[in-house]
Amino acid sequence: MKTELNYINLSYQTNSNKEYHIPLSYQLFGKDLFTAPVILVNHALTGNSEVAGDKGWWKQLIGENKVIDTKKFTVLCFNIPGNGYDHFLIEDYEDFTPSDIANIFLRGLEALHIKNLYAIIGGSLGGGIAWEMLAKNPDLAEVFIPIACDYRTHDWLHAQCLVQKFLLNDQQEPLQKARIHAMLCYRTPQSLNNRFRNQYNPEKQLLESEDWLVYHGKALNERFSLKAYRLMNHLLMNINADGSRLQKIKARMHMISVDTDLFFPASEIRMCFEKLKEKKEDISYHEIQSIHGHDAFLMEYQQLNNIINNILQTHEKC
Repeated sequence: MKTELNYINLSYQTNSNKEYHIPLSYQLFGKDLFTAPVILVNHALTGNSEVAGDKGWWKQLIGENKVIDTKKFTVLCFNIPGNGYDHFLIEDYEDFTPSDIANIFLRGLEALHIKNLYAIIGGSLGGGIAWEMLAKNPDLAEVFIPIACDYRTHDWLHAQCLVQKFLLNDQQEPLQKARIHAMLCYRTPQSLNNRFRNQYNPEKQLLESEDWLVYHGKALNERFSLKAYRLMNHLLMNINADGSRLQKIKARMHMISVDTDLFFPASEIRMCFEKLKEKKEDISYHEIQSIHGHDAFLMEYQQLNNIINNILQTHEKC
């Protein structure tokens, strides 16, 4: 499955009062627009609009006869402007916040004449942007599935992003260093210890775990831009949907956490769920069990498949 990159040209004034021309790019998978329910998928920090197909980063979930069945749904994914997938980069990244990206995505939906979505699904940063979108437009979707994310950036995550910012402003190998630090936040001590068990690579004269981290640093440097990474880290650092508007979201909400997540701890997501449950009906909580931490939403596909399958089947019966 391969679909072309499409563009919507927007003039946009940021919340910081800066004027930008935004070539908002997106991809569509599955059924043609307006012939089936639309599911919007928001990508994570180093992701992009290619969510399905041979190189799709969520191809285990999205495709023909898969949980998100492209024979039943139209799947839409925008690129976060500045992620570089469409060669558009933003120099002054601090001009933008997740609120701006949410506004731009809402403008994109408007340009495509999509008034309502069947579902919004987003993991990590993508889920945070989805929270912002629904806080701004509570009637937008029937179903909301935020995965491994919260409606705001809490202190621990903000602190890790601050370390990332320092590393990304370093003069020598900034992206590689930031990625190595990030991998230690995406995973857990148990995940790394169980995998590598202090194994030493005599040929490279370093621990296998060190070799793995260096590999991930170099690999991201080859496929991702430093400018894009600075922007994405800044966005992750500043998720801040209006908490007073969350209870107004009309979508049936299914919050999914990872029990070992160090970025968006399950305890924080449960706390958000408990508060919303007091004021909102049609809300549920699900938890992925994994030793792998935050990255489990990109690894524990069987669990995630089962959870999302149950959610979508339940709503199809309603």
